[in-house]
Amino acid sequence: MRYRGPVPPVLLSPRAAALLLTDWRAGADAPAYEALADALRVLVIDGRVAQGARLPAERGLAAALGVSRTTVANAYAQLRSDGFLVSVRGSGSVVHLPRDLVGRPDPERLGGVVEGDVLDLRKAALHAAPGIDEAVERAVRHVPAALAGIGYDTVGDPGLRTAIAARYTERGLPTDPAQVIVTIGAQHAIALLARVLVRRGDAVLVESPTYPHAHEAFREAGGRLVGVPVDAHRGWDAAALETALRRTAPSVAYVMPELHNPTGATMAASTRATLLSVATSVGTTVIADETMGELRIDGEPSPPLAAWPGGEDVVMIGSADKVFWGGLRIGWIRAAPALLQRLLLARPTGDLGTPVLDQLVVRELVPRTAAVLEARRASLREGRDQVVGALRARMPEWDVPSPAGGLTTWVGLGRPVSSALVLAARAEGVVLASGGVFGPDGGFERFLRVPFTMAPTDRGRLVDVLERAWERVGGESAGVRGSLAAVV
Repeated sequence: MRYRGPVPPVLLSPRAAALLLTDWRAGADAPAYEALADALRVLVIDGRVAQGARLPAERGLAAALGVSRTTVANAYAQLRSDGFLVSVRGSGSVVHLPRDLVGRPDPERLGGVVEGDVLDLRKAALHAAPGIDEAVERAVRHVPAALAGIGYDTVGDPGLRTAIAARYTERGLPTDPAQVIVTIGAQHAIALLARVLVRRGDAVLVESPTYPHAHEAFREAGGRLVGVPVDAHRGWDAAALETALRRTAPSVAYVMPELHNPTGATMAASTRATLLSVATSVGTTVIADETMGELRIDGEPSPPLAAWPGGEDVVMIGSADKVFWGGLRIGWIRAAPALLQRLLLARPTGDLGTPVLDQLVVRELVPRTAAVLEARRASLREGRDQVVGALRARMPEWDVPSPAGGLTTWVGLGRPVSSALVLAARAEGVVLASGGVFGPDGGFERFLRVPFTMAPTDRGRLVDVLERAWERVGGESAGVRGSLAAVV
C-alpha cells in the first residue's frame, strides 16, 4: 500500500552537504558560523537544497566540514533566527523558506495583460514556422470528411496519431497509434495526468527549478511536491534523486530529461538509469515532458526516455507548440493503452475534446518535423550566441550558460535580486519571469530565465534594458542579507 501520510523530510547527508559547501569559506571575512550560515542560506535561495529537506545533525556536519560543533550550532541558530530553518520534533533541523520568498509573484500575476510598446518574454516561444500557411491549405482538403463527424474528439484524429507514432518510431521508440491520444497542448496533458495519477496527499517528485504550470497542476490535484535540484552546469543531483524516490515513493515523478526548462540541462545516461530503476522498484510512474526536447542546437539528441532500458512504462508528453507554433495548441500523451483509457474516462470533466481543425493542420506538419527543426536550429544558434555573448560582455559578474538547445538561458545573477531586476526591466517595457516563478517552493531569487527567441533588434533592446536594470538593482546589493532586504 502506498504511503499517504506526511511526506518525510529528505535527509541531506553530511557528505552531500560538504560537497555543496566546498567553497563556503572563500573570501569570507565574517566569523566562521556566519560564513557557514550565509553559504547555507544561498543554497536554499538557489533551490539547491529543497524546501523541507532535513539538514545533517550538528555533529555530523561539523565532522564533514572539519569545524567545531559550536560553529555549526551557531550557524543553525542564525538560520533559525532568519527564518530559513525550523526545528521539527523527530526530524531535526528542516529547511524552510521565509514567507517573503515563498511564491514571489511574477509580473504576469501582478499586472494582468501587458499592453503598449512592450517586449513580453514571460513565455519562451518562437514565431510560427515557415510553411504553416501551406499546411493550413492542405488541411482544408480534409475538412469535408471531418464535418461528417460531430466534432467532439477526446482521442485524436487517426491520421495525426499515426504521424505522432511514426515520429516516435523514427527517434528510436517504436510506437503504435493506439499508444497516443491528442490533447489541447502539453499543459492540458500534464493537468489530465495529474488528475488521474495523483490522489490527495500523494508525494509527487518534481525538479527544482521546473516548469511552473506543471508544479501548479500537481498541487491542484492534491500532490505534495518533493523537489530534486537541477543545475544548468552540473545537471541533476543523482544522489538526491535516488534518495527522494526511495524515501517518499512518489506516485509520479515529473521530469524534463532533454533540454530541461528552465536550466537547459540534459540528464546524464547514468542518472536516467538510476531514475528508471528506482522508480520501478518503488512503483512510481515517470512522466517525461519533451516540450523542449527536440529543440537541440548542438550535438545529437538522446532517444526518448521511454526508449531507454527499463523505460517501457514511462509516460511521454509532446507538443506541436514549441516546434511549429503556440497558436495551434496541440499536444499528446504516449502511454500504455490501459492508462490512456483511464485518461479518456476522466477527460470529459475537464474538456470535451481537442479542436479538429488544429489537429488537421498539425497532421500535415508532424511528418515535416525534421526539416522544420533543421531550419529552427540556425536561428536558435544565432539568437543564443548573440544574447549569451552580449550578457557575458556587459554583465561579466553574471554566470550566463550557453545551453545546448531549448529557448532560454538560466542566468546566475550572483545576488538574490531576480524579482527586483524583473520589476526594473518592466519599467522600461521588457517583461520577464523572475527566477522564483520556477521554484516549486519559491526561491531562485539568484536566477533569471532569459529567452533568446526574439528578433535581432529586440535582442539588443533586451540586453540594454537588463544592463540598466542591473546598474540600479544589482549595484545596490551587498551580500546575501542586504540584498534580501532590497528584494522584499
